[in-house]
Formats: sequence, structure tokens, C-alpha cells
Amino acid sequence: MKYLIVGLGNVGQEYEGTRHNIGFEVLDLLAKRFDGQWKGVKHGSMCEISHKGRKLLLLKPNTYMNLSGKAVSYWMQVEKIKLENVLVITDDLALPIAKLRMKTKGSDGGHNGLKSVQASLSTVNYSRLRFGIGDNFSQGHQVDFVLGTFIPEERALLDVALPRAVEGVLQYCTLGAGFAMNYTNT
Repeated sequence: MKYLIVGLGNVGQEYEGTRHNIGFEVLDLLAKRFDGQWKGVKHGSMCEISHKGRKLLLLKPNTYMNLSGKAVSYWMQVEKIKLENVLVITDDLALPIAKLRMKTKGSDGGHNGLKSVQASLSTVNYSRLRFGIGDNFSQGHQVDFVLGTFIPEERALLDVALPRAVEGVLQYCTLGAGFAMNYTNT
């Protein structure tokens, strides 16, 4: 069985470690856990790992956030991956810092990466793991906030939440969305 696990973010050194790139961080930790190697592919970087008889294709799109759906739909077609075997990992302003929320469908919540995925797939019925980045910004400074880096107190919370997100991804692929949601959403 094959899964496409997509971490949303923006490529480039100026975006490393930013709140908007938490999807990339989850995939980096997952790849590291399995000694996976990243390679440049069309529309991104990919790492292939195996876990309990499942093949997980980890994808970090290089299309920037607003065109993430292009990479998702391309690799779904190339690898012949069914929609129910796709999981998109993204940051979420509406969730407190380090809070995880997995769903099998839903709105884009104003997130441009999810808007792009929804438009490319022509559906809202795809699984996503939202990673809370908080909303501690003043009016008119949302872009600065999401493109800013985590402060040390937030990093301490991420050190707990990132491994939990990785475990949620693995449960999604081995036990199914229901088990994974019970685990990550508590």
C-alpha cells in the first residue's frame, strides 16, 4: 500500500524554521526517524520510507504555499495514489501553539496552501493534519507572524508535538484515519 504524505511550506533559506513551514518540519523528523534521504523531484523534494509494509512518499512541494495543490495532484497521478491515501500537513493559526488536529475533510480555513490543494483535487474530502501555530499577532501583522520563527518557549512545546505528529502520520498509514484522529486530536 502506498501513501502520499505532503508537508506544506515554502522553499528557501529565508523560510526555514518559520511557522508556515511546520509541515516541512514534521516530514524532516519523520524522514530522520527512518534514515530517509531527500531527493529533488518534479515540484519538490521527496523521501521514500517503508513502515509496516506500507510505502510512504514524503513530499515537500517547491511550488510555494499558494501552488501546493499542483505538486499534490501531480504526484498522486504519477504514483497512482488514491485520495484516501493522501495526508496533507499544514500550519494552523486557529489552533493554539503545538495543538494537533487531524480531519478527513473540511474547509481550507483561509489557508492558501489548503485552498490550492482543494482546487487541484476538486474536493474538500482529503485528510489533513493541522499543526497549531497560535495567533499571537496584532491586527494587520498575520503575514509577519506566519513567516516569523518560533520563540524559545514555543520551540519547547514543538519538541513534544513534533514527535506526536510523526506518530499520528504513522498511525494514519497503518491503522487508518479513525485511530490516527483519536491519537492526535486528544
